[in-house]
This record gives sequence, C-alpha cells and structure tokens, in this order.
Amino acid sequence: MPRWVGFESDWLNQSARHFPLVGLCVGGVAAAVLWAGHALLAPAVAVGLSMAATLLVTGGFHEDGFADTCDGLGGQVSRERALEIMKDSRIGAYGAMGLVLMLGLKAATLAALPLVWALPALLFAHTASRGAAVWLIRLLPYAGDIAHAKAKPLAQRVSAAGVAVATGWAVALAAALWVWQPRLALPLAVSAVLVALGTAWCARWLRRRLGGTTGDTLGAAQQITELLALLGWLAAARWGAGSAAIVGIVGAPIGQAG
Repeated sequence: MPRWVGFESDWLNQSARHFPLVGLCVGGVAAAVLWAGHALLAPAVAVGLSMAATLLVTGGFHEDGFADTCDGLGGQVSRERALEIMKDSRIGAYGAMGLVLMLGLKAATLAALPLVWALPALLFAHTASRGAAVWLIRLLPYAGDIAHAKAKPLAQRVSAAGVAVATGWAVALAAALWVWQPRLALPLAVSAVLVALGTAWCARWLRRRLGGTTGDTLGAAQQITELLALLGWLAAARWGAGSAAIVGIVGAPIGQAG
C-alpha cells in the first residue's frame, strides 16, 4: 500500500469482509492469462500459465497453508503436535502429496472446461472460496497461539456484518454472471452448493481436530473450496452437454416421425 494510506492493525481484521473482492481480482488475472494463452498458445499451456499467474499474484500462501495443513492433520497426531508441525516451514510427505493432487486436479478441471465456461468459473471460484475463509473466521475461534500469530488481527472473529459483506460480494458476482449469461445459472448453483458444503465440512473438521482455525487452515479451506467450485462447474457443464445430447438423440426420431 502507498505510504500515504497509513496502516492500523485493526484494519486487517476489518478488511476480511473484502477478501472475496480480492479473490475476484485474482480470478480476473487468472482468466485474462487463460484467455491470452488460448489465443496465442495451446490450451494446456494456457492452464499452466493461468495457475502460475495466481501463484505469482498471491505469493502462493494459500497453497503453502494447504500443504502445511496436510502435514499437520494428515497423520493421527495430537492437537499440540499438529500445530507444531504446521509451524515448520519444511514440507513433508502429506503436504507434498496433497499439493500435487490439488494443483493437478485444478489443472485437469480447467483443461476439461471449454474456454467460455472456464473464464467465469475462475472468477466465481476465486471469489467464493475467499468467502468461505471469512465464514470460518466467523464460525471458529483461533486455535493457535495468538501471541505468536503471523497475522494477529485475523485471530479475531469477523463480525456478522463483515460476513454479510463478504457473502454479498460472491452473490453480486453470481448475479452479474447470471444476468450476463443466463445459461450459467446451473454451474453457479452447483458450485455455490459445493462451496457451502465444503465450508461446513472444513468447519466441522477443524473444530474436531484443532478446536478452531489458523492462518494455514484458512488457506487450506480456500484451496479446497476453490477446487470444489471448479469441479461443480465442470460437472454442470458436462451434465448440460449430456442432457443436450440426449434431447438431440431422442428428438431426432420424433422429428423424423412427424
């Protein structure tokens, strides 16, 4: 931020309500790179460049949090040991396996989507997944040591108004995409349901294993719900294409008979 803006520690907690807007910006970068890659190179290369762009923009800290969470919660260890493992900057077997699978599944999903579906999918997935993280900050207490937290303001719960604003960003984007292209209603609905279910599952899992959330687990939840949103988009796209094909197959004999 420019120096003239200034900074207060409380602003970080208050700004959490706008995390989905940040996600929209990140998704916009990903979509722009994907579109350019498709136009100039090959689809698979475009997907790789798009994902690399998001890693560059965010510094990869969501992916880092996901890997740390896999290491800490992948094995059957105590809560205290899990938190200790997540503080370790080194990556372990669970983190490596989880990261490879996560990135691989996202790449495969984007590669399977037609470009006209992949672009809005990226916008919605990055926006809604940040909203999931805000909900977790609201629903769960901080599980780590607040005195040594890297981002202490995020250890404070977000207000109900903050959650409403964060959810509003995702809803506004969904409405805009639906108005722009009504046929996106199905993938939007499926993805939104999967993000909600993924958020609820993360909340239950983290409450049971850690008694709350940490910065790493927020990153993990963002990655999990982002992938779920993309998978929902792909499922809806394939289901819609399959339904159209079935209608065409069934309708052809009827038309000939008529």
